[in-house]
Amino acid sequence: MLEMLIGRGPLYGLELVKGSEGQLARGTVYVTLSRMGDKGYIESFEEDAPAGHRGPPRRKYRVTGVGARALRANDLAIASWKGLVTT
Repeated sequence: MLEMLIGRGPLYGLELVKGSEGQLARGTVYVTLSRMGDKGYIESFEEDAPAGHRGPPRRKYRVTGVGARALRANDLAIASWKGLVTT
């Protein structure tokens, strides 16, 4: 999810589900987003509703600096484990 948010910019939860090609389930994406928000990896904001829009405002999610650093650390750990990076 962090990779998608970094690569594609702020997204709605359902955009994450659609863009994941079946890897993310609609029922779990918002729980995961909430947990990542609690850890400071992402932040959310309400998008301005277009003229004539009905219903609640849509919420978009974006990666924070902490989230970007966590993803980078994870990528380095995986590469190190695979023997692709040496220290």
